[in-house]
Amino acid sequence: MAHKKPHLPTKICPVCQKPFTWRKKWARDWDNVVYCSERCRRQGV
Repeated sequence: MAHKKPHLPTKICPVCQKPFTWRKKWARDWDNVVYCSERCRRQGV
């Protein structure tokens, strides 16, 4: 059986309108993360 991760916080990307979940690399900066990817960040709103 696959290991299920506990519930992780999610946000909605303002560019693509898709939900994205917390990632360890964003741990220190989660409050400032707005976009799901570098591509969406470059497109902006």
